[in-house]
Amino acid sequence: MTFKRYKGILFIENISCLKIANKFGTPCYVYSKKEIIKYFNYYKYQLSLINHPNIICYALKANSNIAIINILSKLGSGFDIVSIGELEKVLIAGGDPKKIVYSGVAKKKQEIKRALKVGIKCFNVESFQEMDRINSIAIRLKNKANISIRINPNVDAKTHPYISTGLKSNKFGISIDKAEEAYVYANSLTNIKIIGIDFHIGSQILNINPFIEALDNIIFLIKKLYKKKIKLNILDIGGGLGVNYKKINLYQFLIKKYFTTLCERILANIHNIEIILEPGRSILANTGVLLTRVEIIKKTKIKNFAIVDAGMNDFIRPAFYNAWHNIDVVDINKVKYYKNLFYDIVGPICESSDFLGKKRYLNKLSQNDLLVIQSVGAYGFVMSSNYNTRKRPSELLVDKNQIFVIRESDSLKSLWKKEYVNLF
Repeated sequence: MTFKRYKGILFIENISCLKIANKFGTPCYVYSKKEIIKYFNYYKYQLSLINHPNIICYALKANSNIAIINILSKLGSGFDIVSIGELEKVLIAGGDPKKIVYSGVAKKKQEIKRALKVGIKCFNVESFQEMDRINSIAIRLKNKANISIRINPNVDAKTHPYISTGLKSNKFGISIDKAEEAYVYANSLTNIKIIGIDFHIGSQILNINPFIEALDNIIFLIKKLYKKKIKLNILDIGGGLGVNYKKINLYQFLIKKYFTTLCERILANIHNIEIILEPGRSILANTGVLLTRVEIIKKTKIKNFAIVDAGMNDFIRPAFYNAWHNIDVVDINKVKYYKNLFYDIVGPICESSDFLGKKRYLNKLSQNDLLVIQSVGAYGFVMSSNYNTRKRPSELLVDKNQIFVIRESDSLKSLWKKEYVNLF
């Protein structure tokens, strides 16, 4: 186990969380290199069992730290990106541009131009106007642009509405009833080369049935396109596989079921096609924790509040999605003789939505106790902000007996460095 207790104290690999917090301060994000490798390699292992061409394109939006990109790149990962910033990060971190797929609904002209110049694998195109834009830029560059068309299969992913992307009411992709028209149109453009089809129905999906429904719709569409002599080399089945945040040890079961079900369906119906996956959360979520220290204990007639130094600006998922993350005490030796109490774990931000966990049954807490927020490796730091003019936390990577700072905490001066006065 990478996250384990030794004499009552939580360790990440071979390093005590107490030592990490005392040396680098709190709040701080801490990732395990061993866990990152483990989760990615489990995906690779499952794909190796199907003996079929494939690429894992890690979804950078889940966590875009360049040290983590570099680890994944060395493991052979490709990358799913949604901005020019993510593109440049992949290149800086040593990623292969030929393994980059570029998604997103509003790619700017300069972003398309840059992606074509570095030679990405393909654009996942989401509208007719985007096809025209890519084609016109490719003409000026005397280049051919590889595209997959992202199809919206109108499938309810049964997830939070903010991260559902496969319904006709969502902004993503081209409606499946316009798909054939889209492929015929793309085929008419001089500097567009159709290489694939793509779908992505949402995030944090724990039920396999929406994936099956979407895939069946896409397979039916592919067969119709074949009859029109439109040959596809790539089937990009997106990402979206969720994480059970309460029972994190279920990851192998979820990933295995996902692969077994979907890949068997693909291989039974389509041949000579490369499979692309875009996992993000399911690789990174359980590789990181957020360490935070109790500043104030506040009791009211109806609640016990543990006010900590991490807030919704540091970790917004609970406030934004009402998301659950396990919370525990780092050192149980200090509190093991006290009775347990229910606490709301809240932050310092001036919002009532600023909470990390509600009604958590924990050992009696005191000022300066160190807490750990689990499974924050995905959609954690990457969604942080400077709200309330607060510094964003540092990011640290543990590798066996070593700790590496992979992003420094903001300095106070950096909070106003790009602002100006006396200009008017």
